[in-house]
Amino acid sequence: FSSVTCVLNMSVFKEQFVLQDLIKEIKKNTDLSFGPLESSGHISVEGSFPDIKLLRDFLLLKAKSLSEKDKREKGTSHQRPGRRQQQHGLTTEMSNFVHDGDKQVVILDTDMYHYMKSFFPRTFIVNDGTVISDITDGDVTTLYIENAGSRSDAGQALRVKKKIENWSIKLNKTLRKERINFKEHTRDEKQRYRRACESVKPHYPSVLIISYDTHIDVIGNSSEVFEFTKKV
Repeated sequence: FSSVTCVLNMSVFKEQFVLQDLIKEIKKNTDLSFGPLESSGHISVEGSFPDIKLLRDFLLLKAKSLSEKDKREKGTSHQRPGRRQQQHGLTTEMSNFVHDGDKQVVILDTDMYHYMKSFFPRTFIVNDGTVISDITDGDVTTLYIENAGSRSDAGQALRVKKKIENWSIKLNKTLRKERINFKEHTRDEKQRYRRACESVKPHYPSVLIISYDTHIDVIGNSSEVFEFTKKV
């Protein structure tokens, strides 16, 4: 998707922040588009999926830190600090979260990530001063690209991020997935499907097969994926 829209409930921050100021600060550090703030604290946000995801993660961390801070303050004082006092430093915090100079974040569709690793492994080859780690959560895989060591190139992580993002944009336009569901097939029938995939695969070298216990995913060019699945 080139753009997604979600509705945020910002009411959790009402007691700690002036919401208009909070949103204004977030706008400065993202490429997201915000709708009008409703009296209920709801606001619509539009932008790329990775940017929405980063904003979501940032706000969850912000809410968690405020919750822990409230607990500490209740144990030492009955007075709540002024809202504008807590507003201080937000710009830097948001900027560091989204644009950490030594750490870059890329969010990919999990199927696309598998395809890139299989057919474009050089995309993930980095020098000794850079480390890539991944966390997969269902359909989404998050990559963390970090500069390691004092001698590492400060811009290397960003260049690796851009390279991965450029490939993902290209592949997003061409990749399709077909799923062969096993439903109530027996173990022997599942094996027959897997063997059929292996026998057809040599004729479609650019198609990726991922076998699961309940289904087989076939990922690749639209026409090839259709033909492959039909032959299987």
